[in-house]
Amino acid sequence: MKEQRTQLSTLIFSIGEIYHLFQKTILASFSRPFYFKRLIEQINYIGIGSLSITIVIGLAMGLVMTINFGYGLKKFGGTLYVPAVVSLSLAREMAPLFTSLLIAGRVGSGIAAEIGAMNVTQQVDALRALGTDPIRVLVVPRFWASVISLPLLTALSCALGILGGLVVCMNEFDISAGFYFNKVFQTVKIADYLSGLVKAMIFGGIISIMACYKSFNTVGGTKGVGLTTTWVVVMSSIMILITDFFISKIFIVFWTN
Repeated sequence: MKEQRTQLSTLIFSIGEIYHLFQKTILASFSRPFYFKRLIEQINYIGIGSLSITIVIGLAMGLVMTINFGYGLKKFGGTLYVPAVVSLSLAREMAPLFTSLLIAGRVGSGIAAEIGAMNVTQQVDALRALGTDPIRVLVVPRFWASVISLPLLTALSCALGILGGLVVCMNEFDISAGFYFNKVFQTVKIADYLSGLVKAMIFGGIISIMACYKSFNTVGGTKGVGLTTTWVVVMSSIMILITDFFISKIFIVFWTN
């Protein structure tokens, strides 16, 4: 409990520095030199490397949500509403949220371990000594790779979740594929899909910036790298959940109305 309070207080005091790193990252993104090769490498690591786990989580979400909503609504004779409820929940909320939390664990910890190890072994200082900006080389590619990859992974997760829901509806509730997709297309609008993708972009930025910030401040050798990795996964997950509430509120108030 004491360790969790320490992590949370560290996050609160670090928000200004994290925002400053974000500003420097954006400015560095639009000035030479550009490291496109590093960007492609990070997209491959974050995006392609996360495909298998995204497929699993997408199908699992669809199957679990549909069977729970289905039997819950069946008590009130509302099984015909299951396709609408499941697809809307996936598009707006569950797909971007669960995919991002998953990526925070896989990618956030990876970034923290890699750059944190570079920092404690003075490789980051060596880059500065050679006149190379560590933000431009290390942060910018990871930031944009996360911002690009997360929406694509979220779209895949959402699509697979909807297909998983179809399987349950056909086998458990005698709902035809035609009726299922008709309800999906009637219920879920472009704005709903866009809200989920925008969330995923923001979550991707949060994960990468927080991981890079903490990594640059890693001290204490291998133990420090371990503590940094834990901090990044826990705090980025908390920030994703908090940010998700406010983004959802904004979309409900200003977009859907």
